[in-house]
Amino acid sequence: MKVEQIYTGCLSEATYFIKSGNEGAIVDPLRETGIYLDKIASENVTLKYIFITHFHADFVSGHVDLADKTGAKIIFGPNATAEFKFYLAKDEEIFVLGDVKIKTIHTPGHTLESTCYLLYNQNQEEYCLFTGDTLFIGDVGRPDLAVKSHLSQKDLAELLYSSIHEKIYPLRDETIIYPAHGAGSACGKNMSKETYDTLGNQKKVNYALNPELDKSDFVKEVTNGLSTPPSYFPVNVKMNQSINKSFEDIMKSGFNSLTVNDFKKLSQNAIVIDCRKPQDFAKAHIPGAIFIGIDGGFAPWAGSIIENLDLNILLVVAPQRAEEAVTRLSRVGIDNTLGFLEEGMEGWIKKGNKVESIQSISADDFEKELVSEDIIIDVRNNNEYEKNHLMGSIFLPLGEFSKNHKQYNSNKKLFIHCQGGYRSMIACSLLKRKGFHNIIDVKGGFTAISKNTTLEIKSELVNN
Repeated sequence: MKVEQIYTGCLSEATYFIKSGNEGAIVDPLRETGIYLDKIASENVTLKYIFITHFHADFVSGHVDLADKTGAKIIFGPNATAEFKFYLAKDEEIFVLGDVKIKTIHTPGHTLESTCYLLYNQNQEEYCLFTGDTLFIGDVGRPDLAVKSHLSQKDLAELLYSSIHEKIYPLRDETIIYPAHGAGSACGKNMSKETYDTLGNQKKVNYALNPELDKSDFVKEVTNGLSTPPSYFPVNVKMNQSINKSFEDIMKSGFNSLTVNDFKKLSQNAIVIDCRKPQDFAKAHIPGAIFIGIDGGFAPWAGSIIENLDLNILLVVAPQRAEEAVTRLSRVGIDNTLGFLEEGMEGWIKKGNKVESIQSISADDFEKELVSEDIIIDVRNNNEYEKNHLMGSIFLPLGEFSKNHKQYNSNKKLFIHCQGGYRSMIACSLLKRKGFHNIIDVKGGFTAISKNTTLEIKSELVNN
């Protein structure tokens, strides 16, 4: 028996390959199928099952494509409905894979169809549990992504409590917990950087498994401080219930090298995403372009910021990373990439085309330039801001930026910062695109501000 975790940093997503004898299974596959086909070939197995823990909101799965190419059976737990063919498993149903067994454990709460899969080893011992978004390392899945008319966030949180304490807690302590996500995912609040752990250790460190935590306290804990879900989440859920464009078709239409002239023509009916480094974008970029650096949370931020995922996309990206960019965009349902600028910004400038820039200054210069009437906007997340922030700053998380920026006076000087300088440049590019010109990025973000300035900081520690 073999269990392999395949972890994708951009999405903070974990998918799993299971092998027993000459049969294989996949848990929660990514959009692209090539990595699984290569794995099947190298391991010399027949793919028998594709287990899906739930309809994921944060990425588009490639389960239908993979099933078509391998003949494997797609397995969902109770309450799942979809437009493609799949097998609807019963709670505690057993599936045989080689000389091991896998049992479905229906664990509603994160979503109504959420299901964990318990793998028994050759000795019929509980070996590991694929928990999806039900239980993370150090956290649990948020209960606000599947709210229907008859179920509140509180109702789902109560279901999650029962699922965890009645279905998962009784398993043996040696059972390995394999979740669908780690730190950085928006599917939970405070996930660990560790991507797996034993159930026994999680009972010690994870509040959700604290036996002294009653249902009411659990509900309060899990629902407190939830940020607004990214806007692309409902779209991805719907896509995961549907038959979508194949990954190969996406690459055929998206992985195209475009001349400056062709790029310019297509840009009239497309959004330009600039994938370079923040400071490169600040120095010179195509007018109207949105910065989303490929060396960061590229796909999730693209999904959150692009208001309509069906829009055409053009990329400014290093040619050697263009395929990567198209792939990562497809993972969040952005399927209409048209190509990338083959000569990059140098080629664009050489052709005499207009460029724009964004002022980006050091934390030290920020302190020197700041006057009372200036506006400071903090685009970090809830937890970051609550921990510590600049006195007088306005909290506007990047995920909510596009719909809330209109309240600010475009004539006033706007200083934008995040934690390190990535998200603030995204925010600056959005403001620039909306006609704001008096915007200044604080290079290095709050990290640099807290180290290199004497500006007053309000801290959680001070409040206590």
